[in-house]
Amino acid sequence: PDRIRKLADNCTGLQGFLVFNAVGGGTGSGLGSLLLERFSVDYGKKSKLGFTIYPSPQVSTAVVEPYNSVLSTHSLLEHTDVAVMLDNEAVYDICRRSLDIERPTYTNLNRLVAQVISSLTASLRFDGALNVDVTEFQTNLVPYPRIHFMLSSYAPVISAEKAYHEQLSVAEITNSAFEPASMMAKCDPRHGKYMACCLMYRGDVVPKDVNAAVATIKTKRTIQFVDWCPTGFKCGINYQPPTVVPGGDLAKVQRAVCMISNSTAIAEVFSRIDHKFDLMYAKRA
Repeated sequence: PDRIRKLADNCTGLQGFLVFNAVGGGTGSGLGSLLLERFSVDYGKKSKLGFTIYPSPQVSTAVVEPYNSVLSTHSLLEHTDVAVMLDNEAVYDICRRSLDIERPTYTNLNRLVAQVISSLTASLRFDGALNVDVTEFQTNLVPYPRIHFMLSSYAPVISAEKAYHEQLSVAEITNSAFEPASMMAKCDPRHGKYMACCLMYRGDVVPKDVNAAVATIKTKRTIQFVDWCPTGFKCGINYQPPTVVPGGDLAKVQRAVCMISNSTAIAEVFSRIDHKFDLMYAKRA
């Protein structure tokens, strides 16, 4: 807390905190929850955005994952304003499918997740046509305080070899971001409805193309919005093209989009963990 206090004191205009943790293990769930609770006490009004790695359906690292996750979800509910849910399996699959990496490492996964985080904060760091700041996310994505668990996706996820002969238009990357296979948590948005959706474009993108792409998305039967919420797409455009790690997996492209959406499909993630929790608890494991 003292180190955080020192950092906060050095800020000229502190907007909030980005908190990264995994809730399957003991440290990420326990210490992560404790930190979030401390933030609420010490910096009550500041935004807290969480990037949380949830356990995957198939890939498991610890037996007690369901316990840790369920218990720390409680503090995520109370002490974060927006929580972006990620799971290793979904990101593994994206690496395998889109980047042809046979055995993705944590470095491969982290680099992909880093693109999402970079897109989220790009508007704070660079100039653009439609800038979105951190508090705006909250305003646009969260209809009720407790419904703040987000799905994220990023496009184009493409290797340098493939990108060489593909021109990826705004419409194409937008469609790609809505593909169930692009989601960074294992759930299918076609089974749920969207409550809100934020699209952050970066690079060579003009508002006219964005409006056209969004209009096309709205006509799709598979993408449905709840009826109690206006069908709003919050769009941001940032002129700084996406940067990639030298020697990394992703190709250097002219334009990219990151989507953060609030969908009822995220419930699949919770019900899966809940089910595993019940199975273990029934045996008093």
